[in-house]
Amino acid sequence: MLAVLALAWATLQLARFAVPPLLPEVRADLSMSLTEAGIALTVLQGVYAVFQYPSGRLSDSWSRATLLAPSFLVLAVGCVLMGGARGFLFFVGGTAVFGLGKGLYAIPSRALLSDLFVERRGRALGVFSAGTDLGGVLASVAAVGAIAYATWRVVFLPVAALLVALLVLFVVWNRESYVVHDADLEVLSTARRLLATPRQRWTIVAFVCFYFMVNGVLNFLPEYLRETKSFSPELASATYALLFAFGLIVKPVSGTLSDRFPRHTVAVVGMVLAAAALALLVAVGSVVGVAAAIILFAFGYKAQFPVIDAILLDAAPDEKTGADLGAARTLFLGIGSLGPTFVGVVAEALNFTVAFAGLAGTLVVAAGILLWIGDE
Repeated sequence: MLAVLALAWATLQLARFAVPPLLPEVRADLSMSLTEAGIALTVLQGVYAVFQYPSGRLSDSWSRATLLAPSFLVLAVGCVLMGGARGFLFFVGGTAVFGLGKGLYAIPSRALLSDLFVERRGRALGVFSAGTDLGGVLASVAAVGAIAYATWRVVFLPVAALLVALLVLFVVWNRESYVVHDADLEVLSTARRLLATPRQRWTIVAFVCFYFMVNGVLNFLPEYLRETKSFSPELASATYALLFAFGLIVKPVSGTLSDRFPRHTVAVVGMVLAAAALALLVAVGSVVGVAAAIILFAFGYKAQFPVIDAILLDAAPDEKTGADLGAARTLFLGIGSLGPTFVGVVAEALNFTVAFAGLAGTLVVAAGILLWIGDE
């Protein structure tokens, strides 16, 4: 089950991370401005964030499989809509449907792995989240091929077909029942539990800052490299792929480290490294310098994902893991989804350098908060 869930996560991330390197072509084809592109990507992340909590809560009340199975189909439909979009609003509609499917998938899949792996939870989540990086590497390769030999649209239909195939595997290997009944989302009680202590509240604020930075950087990095560093489309995509290639190594290692050392300490070290790398990226101009900055950034920010999930799951009651993880991620992913809009607006009004410098500042704030509250 770890294998099929991680592979499905990699597949949907292939579609998700194919958009940034293809964004200049998408914008030209659909006549979108930088601000409109930022809004479209914020819609994807925003819808994804909103459905984190209900999917997590219902996966506790019903079953993980009840949410996971339909999520594959919704994701496939979203891919078809994005690839077939003929204008800005149609593309936004596709990103919204894709965000819905991703929101239905993300929390029940993590909660299921949390059920299956207790002593090695950090390692299992590290393997799962490494699917993001496998998908990102494949997305960069697909984008290069699409730009060189076809059109940006050809990336999405094969992903939809693969998601349907993975649904079949999931149904065959699933051991849970499919259960649907009346359920109380318990929004207020979950929010009170999640924000019960100042430590929990400040942890959420730190992760909001982190995801704001992540969404801004990842969605516009290839276009930033093409416009500001004068990279070719192929070189920008290849450089973008470095983030994910090194993430494949970093995530399982950081998850294992967070099982052995204080998780907040692992998070702070990674954030400080990522902030320094972003500052270096803004300052350097050579291909070698940019590549070095992106590799350092990958080591710093990719280390966060299994650690963040493990911190949230550690704090959640066993019978409420899906609800608490979903509620927390709704908060910091929802606000963090404004990152692409921030970059689009600032880059259009000023330039990408100012936008990326601002994102580095939010990362410093996040690290400072975690350092201040310390480990329990």
